[in-house]
Amino acid sequence: MPSESLNVVEYVVDQGHGVRGLSNIGLKSVPTQYVQPLEERLDATKIVHDESIPIIDVSNWDNPAVADAICAASRKYGFFQIINHEIPVDELEKLQAAAHGFFEQPTEEKIKYKKDLLGKGSTAKMGTSFSPYKEKVMEWKDYLSLQCFSEDPTAGADWPPICRNEALEYLKKVQGLVRKLYDVLLKGLNMMNGYDESLESVLMAWIAVNFNYYPYCPNPELTVGVGRHSDGSALTVLLQDDVGGLYVRAPDGESWIHVPPMRGALVINIGDVLQLLSNGRYKSIEHKVVANPWKNRVSIAMFINPGPNQVVGPLREAMEDGEKPLYREIGFMEYMKYFFSKGHDGKATIEWLKI
Repeated sequence: MPSESLNVVEYVVDQGHGVRGLSNIGLKSVPTQYVQPLEERLDATKIVHDESIPIIDVSNWDNPAVADAICAASRKYGFFQIINHEIPVDELEKLQAAAHGFFEQPTEEKIKYKKDLLGKGSTAKMGTSFSPYKEKVMEWKDYLSLQCFSEDPTAGADWPPICRNEALEYLKKVQGLVRKLYDVLLKGLNMMNGYDESLESVLMAWIAVNFNYYPYCPNPELTVGVGRHSDGSALTVLLQDDVGGLYVRAPDGESWIHVPPMRGALVINIGDVLQLLSNGRYKSIEHKVVANPWKNRVSIAMFINPGPNQVVGPLREAMEDGEKPLYREIGFMEYMKYFFSKGHDGKATIEWLKI
């Protein structure tokens, strides 16, 4: 199909071909719908080369230095990588292969999971970009979102068979890891009992495992894989492949730090909900993903969320005597509706809650 005659939104969004479909038809340049304004493109002069997010060895959770490093990274950077987390590398690579397997199927197979063709009860939803009917410029990314409630015995029943088992196994192992992270982070807020089941609905009742697919792009310098934003989750666990492309806002608020892929490592980042619950002590930080011209990239992001009906706000236990809340309380679903009502726009969603 020649690019000149292509109705991009109809082809990519309505017909379900996604940006993989665009990539496969041999475009020589990205369509105008994907050309970002200059201020949203990655400026190479603002990349910091002498700073990186912390890399933390979590092989011994009882070591106080591990907890100190996690809390310090969460306060300063909002991001860190963990190694020696006991999830085998070969399982992570099987998960990545399963993600490739889903997106590299013919469109007629993938479209069975197209989000606007499914009922509200479906827990496997395929889409493209972020909010394609509402954002001003689209993003060079397709995704499959696999959703469930924590400890749901029926989780995965309607997930695509080509990646179901790998996603379920990963989900089970990461849940245990996340509970350990929460235990550390809550104790870092002077909640000395740490994580217990009474906090499940606030911190990890609803989980989404998102397979993100970034096909090679003819003009990566003109577009983005994901625009600058902070996550609406409480916590996010990200598995990168060997291609890379993730950039995190530096503490100076102006520069960008590249997060290089590390085989077997997991990237952890604080989401808006945890910034809210901690009354700003832990930081959800802007980040973005660039496109690349040479290779299809996948990443798997696990978003750990409160329950849909949960009201979230600064935890009283986390605030010091006389400290005032910086944010108003809000129902989590109301927060998510606002988050998805527009394109990615930095930290505008959580700023909307400031008192």
